[in-house]
Amino acid sequence: MKKVQLRRKRLLKLAGSNENLTPHSLRHTHTSLLAEAKVSLEQIMDRLGHTDDHTTRNIYLHVTKELKKDASQKFGLLMRSLQK
Repeated sequence: MKKVQLRRKRLLKLAGSNENLTPHSLRHTHTSLLAEAKVSLEQIMDRLGHTDDHTTRNIYLHVTKELKKDASQKFGLLMRSLQK
């Protein structure tokens, strides 16, 4: 296992990435990017191998800055449409 960790760190360094990234942190990043791309929950669950949406929602689908911004913009559009 130590050999795998050393190889991972070396490859991340060569790629100019944070050497402390783990497969688990990359999994979280991948899931967040899928959510920002508006990939459906069902598709994300399938990619992660989850059968329970509770697991996917609670562990992986935290609200990202981009999703917060998107929600704020949508709310602003809604409020402006109601004023007309």
